[in-house]
Amino acid sequence: MATITGPLSGDARNTVAEALQGALVDLIDLSLVAKQAHWNLIGSHFRPLHLQLDELTELARNHMDTIAERAVALGVNPDGRAATISRSTKLSQPESGWLEDGKVVATITDVLDGISKRMYERIRATDEPDPVSQDLLIAVAQDIDKQHWMFQAQR
Repeated sequence: MATITGPLSGDARNTVAEALQGALVDLIDLSLVAKQAHWNLIGSHFRPLHLQLDELTELARNHMDTIAERAVALGVNPDGRAATISRSTKLSQPESGWLEDGKVVATITDVLDGISKRMYERIRATDEPDPVSQDLLIAVAQDIDKQHWMFQAQR
């Protein structure tokens, strides 16, 4: 069976693999949390939040594909299986049922804050072993920070 190899090995490969896998889990679950909120949203700010949650979902999906493909390019298998996401996620989950717009804003703001903090940890961890992966993580952090600001401004 053919395998994919990349330019990193040893500790560098392991450090970068852990950072990319953590980012992938955050992004996949962010897309799921945002869609859950999108489908169940109610309140006077329904329409703009409904659209904003779709934008957030698209952003997460675009970045998760880039992060997963970077892992593959390094010879690392990304794991986006539902069981892995469920077991590994650090994101707080929205309640079931209808979600008031204010509660959605608070939940998403908190979720984005946590992702942002973890992205900065991953950026620091990949500084020396793989500046290319670090650059991708910086792009994710930039977009997450912008979304965090936009949701936080609605609190």
